[in-house]
Amino acid sequence: MTFTRTLPLTDISADACSSPLARAAMAPDSADALARSLKALADPARLRIISIVSAHADQEACVCDLTDQLTLSQPTISHHLKVLVDAGFLTRAKRGTWSYYSLVPGALGSVAGVLAGV
Repeated sequence: MTFTRTLPLTDISADACSSPLARAAMAPDSADALARSLKALADPARLRIISIVSAHADQEACVCDLTDQLTLSQPTISHHLKVLVDAGFLTRAKRGTWSYYSLVPGALGSVAGVLAGV
């Protein structure tokens, strides 16, 4: 006994691999800016600095708070702080001989929003 089964045919004349976009793709300049931001965050010491600053009252910490908690030299900490300031995640305020660093409102949220597809 032989069974014959007929399979439905798929129309391959249409471009099957080009599905319509559900939203706009990221523009090249936006991708460059996001890559710079992510590069600034993609360091364990910088992530710790962000964490230390955000854990303080008013999300502001003196540079002395950072040197006490990080096992890095002061010049290395200064370099990481400069990278985070230049990337727009921290601001710096000089008070006497000390520098105080605070989180830029919304800076981390904007990166999270882009990554979440908002």
